[in-house]
Amino acid sequence: MARRLGLALATILLFLGSASTAGAQAQPPKAPANDDCLACHGDAEAKRENGTSVAVDQKVFADSKHGPLECVDCHKDLATIQEFPHPEKLAKVNCASCHDEEGAKYHDSIHSWAKEKAGLAVAPACADCHGTHDIRGTDDKTSRVFRANIPATCGSCHQGVLDKYRVGIHATKRDAGNDAAPVCADCHTAHGIQRTDTDAARLSVTAECGTCHAESMRTYRDTFHGQVTRLGFVRVATCADCHGAHDIFPKADARSMVNAANRVTTCQKCHPSANENFAQYDPHADRHDKARSASLYYTGKFMDGLLISVFGFFGVHTVLWFSRGLKERRRRQ
Repeated sequence: MARRLGLALATILLFLGSASTAGAQAQPPKAPANDDCLACHGDAEAKRENGTSVAVDQKVFADSKHGPLECVDCHKDLATIQEFPHPEKLAKVNCASCHDEEGAKYHDSIHSWAKEKAGLAVAPACADCHGTHDIRGTDDKTSRVFRANIPATCGSCHQGVLDKYRVGIHATKRDAGNDAAPVCADCHTAHGIQRTDTDAARLSVTAECGTCHAESMRTYRDTFHGQVTRLGFVRVATCADCHGAHDIFPKADARSMVNAANRVTTCQKCHPSANENFAQYDPHADRHDKARSASLYYTGKFMDGLLISVFGFFGVHTVLWFSRGLKERRRRQ
């Protein structure tokens, strides 16, 4: 009897041990924690074989927008790795897995096209503008995408454009304390940046400039140039053709394309035979502004009066003719 009880107890213990082992084997491997990663990457001297740094400043990362995240939240292929050091080449971080809206816009942008389709390795991706482990919010003055820092961030690739922007009226206004003066993202957007040499881009220039210069857009729309661009024709002057794009200057500045000394040259870009008389054309003439365009103002008043007189005369004529016709019809009846 005692022997049977011993065999039964041994069988039960063997079964429980096997079940425990099977359960342990069924559990997925535990992903490395941030401390595991920082054991190597927390060393300021940590480098790849090619000498580039892979060090991560723990405090900088903790203070960043991604501070609450785990390393494997972005570096997802490390979640299943159990042997360290891990392979040097890892899968690219997919920011769109969390930032899907921004990722969709970037995918359709000129930056994405240049990087993914044209194969330009220097074309920017998310980290080039936002950083990697030191990402800050747009309201943080130390952020690369803080409004005041955007020109310098874009200029890290577009240095020539930045040099022009810095001497123009927009940057001058910002330097003088006008935070509303535009930076790159105001005109080009942030994630969905498009080519500037397409028909769609040329037709959208006026609307972009008009977000700040509403009155100038209104008067431009009343002119031949504005009316034709409204119809969708692109071979007509828009704001940038006359004023420039990044190095825009006030009209009184000798460097301005619309300065009196440069106006003929500017017009000749589209009208080769333009002369001083031709350049007197006012691209922002306003028939409601007597001080700016007196002849146009009075011509407009005359045309308004003529229009009212013609419609008034023929309106009265129509009423009288209708009344006479009605009387004649009754007389015949």
